Amino acid sequence: MSALVAAFVSCTDLDVDIKSQYTDFPTTERAAEAISADVYAAYRGALGYNHWMVQTLSSDEAVSVALGTDYYDGGRFRELHVHNWTSDNAILPNMWNAAMTGINLSNNVLTIFGDDESDKAAPMRAMRAYFYFLLMDNFGGAPLIKGKVDQIPDRSSRAEIANFIESELLAVRDRLPGEVSAATYGKATRYMADALLAKLYLNWSVYTSGDVAAYTPAMPNEKLAQVVAMCDDIIQSGQFNLSSHKYLEKFRPDNGPQIKDFIFAMPYDREKQQGMTYARFWIHRSGQNQFAPLPSSVGGTFRVLPTFLAKFNLEGDDRNASYMGGLQYYWSDYSPDLSRPFLIRTSKKGIDQDYSGSDENVTFDWHMETTKEITLRPDGGPTLNAGNDQKGRSMGYRSVKFYMDVNVTAANNRNQSNDVPIFRYADVLLMKAEAILRGAAPTNGETAMSLMNQVRAYVNAPALTTEPTFAELLDERAREFSDESWRRNDLIRYGKFEEDWGFKSLYAAGSSERYRRIFPVPRQVLEVNKHWTQNTGYPQ
Repeated sequence: MSALVAAFVSCTDLDVDIKSQYTDFPTTERAAEAISADVYAAYRGALGYNHWMVQTLSSDEAVSVALGTDYYDGGRFRELHVHNWTSDNAILPNMWNAAMTGINLSNNVLTIFGDDESDKAAPMRAMRAYFYFLLMDNFGGAPLIKGKVDQIPDRSSRAEIANFIESELLAVRDRLPGEVSAATYGKATRYMADALLAKLYLNWSVYTSGDVAAYTPAMPNEKLAQVVAMCDDIIQSGQFNLSSHKYLEKFRPDNGPQIKDFIFAMPYDREKQQGMTYARFWIHRSGQNQFAPLPSSVGGTFRVLPTFLAKFNLEGDDRNASYMGGLQYYWSDYSPDLSRPFLIRTSKKGIDQDYSGSDENVTFDWHMETTKEITLRPDGGPTLNAGNDQKGRSMGYRSVKFYMDVNVTAANNRNQSNDVPIFRYADVLLMKAEAILRGAAPTNGETAMSLMNQVRAYVNAPALTTEPTFAELLDERAREFSDESWRRNDLIRYGKFEEDWGFKSLYAAGSSERYRRIFPVPRQVLEVNKHWTQNTGYPQ
């Protein structure tokens, strides 16, 4: 079964011997690493674009507006924001395809090894579990494929997939590398498995609910003690910390294994490991040269929602600088140069397309200024059109967390070298804090307050003096993990995914359609796997 076919339809070409794709059967550790490289890269493109967009735009973080007729793109971005996506949404298939490709490639490597219990097989089983986590978290049930198949499999339930992920990770974690170094960066280690298990356990009552729409945060979670145990294994390893780098330094184009907060990350390189283009969508549409003379235009459609921006309000908090707004300046060395205002040669008509004064076309240098509020054109609801004048381009503050790669060339096609963290030590501390807050027994003298204060201390935010509430912990997660693709996951666990924000009221039914806590299986997948049924709530 070829990886390409598997990516699109989950499994066809069922009679092909998996070993027939290879002329040599590697047995050395060096060869194993070589053929495993494609496994680690399988989700790189999705994580750098589709997955990030889906998690971010379906949450209360951001909206992607249209600029006149630009960037409506058939409604793919709007659907995610207003919560009326269908199985035809153009962004969803790449997530399914990439995860299934990763599963298929993992199975290929394991078949070649011929021994699932070997040490060299352990990382591939851990990665396969990670790909299944992605499918389960986003789409619910999935086909459980652990090797060569002779018929199109049924979809296993979400709970069955959750249990499989748990059993796989528990089976291999002691055989995974315990070393944390440049050699294991971006690869499956014991602590990657621990972090994935902690994430799985924290959401256990979500994932094992018989009906995702019936889930409530009040449901008991039998795995809270295991959350703490997995977090403790990472904490007690002594191999991670929050303070190796300042907050925003961790996300720059030169980040990598030196960041001791990163437990598992996806490496990107603008030349050799492409796929990460976050800044393209955050930078102001007219700001192509604000950070450097960029060779390609930028989109400028992503805007942080004012209600989310308001959470960045702690005095002295380094994370407040994650977003830029107001009067704009040229940037250099990761900060604005206040002696160099960013000026745009325009006119009053260019700033506001509805302006009709006698001086509408008189040109002048306008000091670009972005506003917190985002207002659509009077007829902009159907496309989320903010307008393609400077007023529309300048609505909403912009994230500079994954700072623009200023060394990008035309040949790099807007790709950045910023590695994207998947699991961070800060998340481990806050997951343990949440588990304790939900009822798990504290360990090692740590409380939810002391754990949250560890995070606040390294970003210079005020320390808590009382135990945090759930609302405070969720807000802390918003500040710490903005733009890192976890917000949708958090909102669902807290029962807040259906709340109103941004322009969601344009699709009023979205506030009650709790089945949208998982996405529909893409239509192209169902068209091949014809005996599968669509997720509840979505048309077949």
